[in-house]
Amino acid sequence: MKFAKVALPLFFLLLVGVAHAQQVQVPSVNIGINPAGAKGGNDVSTSLQLMALLTVLSIAPALLILTTAFSRIVIIFSLLRTAMGTQNIPPNQVIIGLSLFLTFFVMAPTYEAVNKDAVMPLMEKKITFEQAVDRAEKPVKAFMLKNTYKKDLQLFLDYKQERPQTRDDVSLISLIPAFIISELKTAFVVGFYLFIPFLIIDLIVASVLMSMGMMMMPPVVVSLPAKILVFVLADGWSVVVSAVLSGYR
Repeated sequence: MKFAKVALPLFFLLLVGVAHAQQVQVPSVNIGINPAGAKGGNDVSTSLQLMALLTVLSIAPALLILTTAFSRIVIIFSLLRTAMGTQNIPPNQVIIGLSLFLTFFVMAPTYEAVNKDAVMPLMEKKITFEQAVDRAEKPVKAFMLKNTYKKDLQLFLDYKQERPQTRDDVSLISLIPAFIISELKTAFVVGFYLFIPFLIIDLIVASVLMSMGMMMMPPVVVSLPAKILVFVLADGWSVVVSAVLSGYR
């Protein structure tokens, strides 16, 4: 539980602090075996902190995917591609890249809050590392609470038998899985609405082909250009992106 409390804020600290990395002096690394003397305790503490940092970096992709807007956005775009029936167009690299930049756009206020309240004071040595982690946790938790269904959060709180008095008392170990399933639920709901107009086009094309006696001709041959044309005329990409961003407003 303590690791989950520290890992996510530390990840955001690292992500936001990359822009200020040039202000930090890189320490030299010497490999050797020395007996632990008076500074042995500090050496052990530094080693443990380095191990914790490497652990957080190893799970950084999972934290980026599951604790930000990325999972909802990439699922919506994937369902949109499936609904249009365009196979691998747009390619996975394009969908993931667009989802990643939209994630940074959505998470910008959270990153700015982490930078202002935690990263900059830590760089200026006005607060300790523990205080920076606590400050970084607040905007991250506020973002996830805002986009988590109460029913999903209550599910995990009941399993852990937690009774938080305020929103700030909700633990990350319960909030993160609730946020994930809420994002999945929202993504599939949006995907369902995206399927409806393309399904109607498929039904119309299939009915027209059957009425013309062209039963041997696959309906997808005619419906695919029609769906692309309707999507372009409706300015589909702007509409879908606007709908995604409005969900985080």
